[in-house]
Amino acid sequence: MRTKIQSNGSNVRTCLPKVMLAFFILINTSFTGFAQVWSLEQCIDTAQVHNKNLQISRNNIAIGEQKQKEAISNLFPKVNMVGDYKYFIDLPYQLMPMSTFDPTAPEGKFREAQFGVPHNISASIQVALPLYNPQIYGGIRTTKIAAEITELQYRKTEEQVFFEISNLYYNIQILQHQLAFVDSNIDNTAKLLENLQLLRQQLMIKGTDVKKVALQLEQLKTQKDIISNNIEQVMNALKFSMGITINENIQIETDIQFKSNIEYSNLPTVDLQLTTMQKRILVSELKTLKNSRLPSVSLYGSYGQTGFGYDKEPNDFLKFFPTSFVGVQLSFPLFNGTVTYRKINQKKIEIQNSQLQISLVTDQNNMLIENTNRSRTVTKKTIANTLSQVDLARTVYEQSVLQQKEGIANLTDVLLADNALREAQQNNLSAIIEYLKADLELKKLTGNISTND
Repeated sequence: MRTKIQSNGSNVRTCLPKVMLAFFILINTSFTGFAQVWSLEQCIDTAQVHNKNLQISRNNIAIGEQKQKEAISNLFPKVNMVGDYKYFIDLPYQLMPMSTFDPTAPEGKFREAQFGVPHNISASIQVALPLYNPQIYGGIRTTKIAAEITELQYRKTEEQVFFEISNLYYNIQILQHQLAFVDSNIDNTAKLLENLQLLRQQLMIKGTDVKKVALQLEQLKTQKDIISNNIEQVMNALKFSMGITINENIQIETDIQFKSNIEYSNLPTVDLQLTTMQKRILVSELKTLKNSRLPSVSLYGSYGQTGFGYDKEPNDFLKFFPTSFVGVQLSFPLFNGTVTYRKINQKKIEIQNSQLQISLVTDQNNMLIENTNRSRTVTKKTIANTLSQVDLARTVYEQSVLQQKEGIANLTDVLLADNALREAQQNNLSAIIEYLKADLELKKLTGNISTND
């Protein structure tokens, strides 16, 4: 059976929103009850809605947005209500100069005195508003960069899901072609066995020749069972990656479609962008550390009531008096034991490492792109060569069978031709697998795996 490869085909992305498309696919499948043929694009669109890793990443983006808003809220005024009640069993003592009561008393002589009343009640509303705080502004700047990193991490997870689904999809297609090859070989071997059985009945060949072909037929049937089982396992893995139940009855396209001459433009990869964003966070943290040496200014105030009570008759009373104030507080760090200085030096070294990491990622990615390009070029040529070999091996096999019927060729020639055909078929499939893997890896390395190409 000939492998059908469309080198100029392309998957056309639907114009419907991906969420609506995935919903339509699932609803349509559930209502019809029949296996629907899913394209690679439909599998990816469904995963974008139902894949749990992507859902977790979207939740992480929402968490990052809330953290950014939390940092901004530190600029808002803080309002607290404070209440306090004290009952003094023993009133506090104070030492008063004796000259307060007796002007003639000598200097340095004191007398104890109790002040206040047993019941003390206070309630106030306190307001604090930061006018300038470098730590707050640094936190806002850092959380904004962290939110951008979370979005990049979502893109990275998205690319990983695309890569995984594409890989599984291609594997199923290859296994389906292997199954088709095995079915074709089973048919050929079964026909050969029938002919040999007829010749055996006519005592023209040995019984061992019939047994050899019968054994080969059983081996092909066993191979078919193994491939069918592998298809089911990979299909279940594909459904899991898509985020649908493994009981969902789906089929995939059998034609292997790829563009053999496409060139991908080098876009910034997510890994490189993440490394760059990590450096931005370090620079922001360094700036915050340096600004921590600046003064902080805040406005604060309080308004409340203070109550004093006495519970002994006949002079018992409870009276409240207002109390309020506003003020400006200035906080200026003078010396903290060189802690900030050491932290600044550490952060500078981390920034140097981050810059080296950016260069390392860039160089490594360029090297991998070059190697993958070479592998893709070689495997593209190998596909064409092995396809010609399959045609030639099939022709040799068919001629060997005809010659065997005419008594010109023996069974060994037929079996050798059959093995050569199966080997050529396997080589062709292996070349296709290697090309698809190289092409998929190249799309990932060039930052094009999530594009429409």
